[in-house]
Amino acid sequence: MAAIASSLIRQKRQARESNSDRVSASKRRPSPSKDPRSLCERHFLGVFSKVRFCSGKKRPVRRRPDAPSKPPQVSRKGVRLEPQLKGIVTRLFSQQGFYLQMQPDGSIDGIKDENSDYTLFNLIPVGLRVVAIQGVKAGFYIGMNGEGFLYSSEMFTPECKFKESVFENYYVIYSSTMYRQQESGRAWFLGLTKEGQVMKGNRVKKTKPSSHFVPRPIEVCMYREPSLHEIEEKQRSRKSSGTPTMNGGKVVNQDST
Repeated sequence: MAAIASSLIRQKRQARESNSDRVSASKRRPSPSKDPRSLCERHFLGVFSKVRFCSGKKRPVRRRPDAPSKPPQVSRKGVRLEPQLKGIVTRLFSQQGFYLQMQPDGSIDGIKDENSDYTLFNLIPVGLRVVAIQGVKAGFYIGMNGEGFLYSSEMFTPECKFKESVFENYYVIYSSTMYRQQESGRAWFLGLTKEGQVMKGNRVKKTKPSSHFVPRPIEVCMYREPSLHEIEEKQRSRKSSGTPTMNGGKVVNQDST
């Protein structure tokens, strides 16, 4: 039994030594002097062998479950066409006892009836604490011109931007982002009189009830960002259709006191 075991061990050792000789022989590189290829060819082939080729097939991309299936649509001007801004549909209740309203013809005033559909406004954020105020039914924006008059504009312009601030008594005030008193620097505000008429912005003071509003939100909505390019696009479409263009908007009746 011992002789058989020793012979088996010797056979395994010989087989292991022969395998190691084969591996070392396969790993042995030919001498550069015996290689018929030039040094430049050997260097090129060495670099070429290290290059990793990619197949024409693309790897499948794993998408998150909540990722959008399609990229956002963009107009020719680079403006995103789908809703991206979170705003609110609200009623603006004045401390004077009226709800701000915009009638279908674009006129702006105050009304006591809170259930009127014309008291609904879209408050769309267009900057840091800056909003656009748009009538839901009429579709016009509220703007303030360089004389302090409020007007309704079919198109969104820089005059339709209002800064939204919270006053010390927790009322909200809306001031023009473009115009203010030249000497004192006092802002021009959106305001209503005791009779429910809109006032000139340069006559409204932030410490008076005429400028104090309480937003009463109805719902949260997503809006497309109002673009200043809409002016060019609408004017271009009207020219192509032969419709006369309208500059600015309708100036509403206002109390100058």
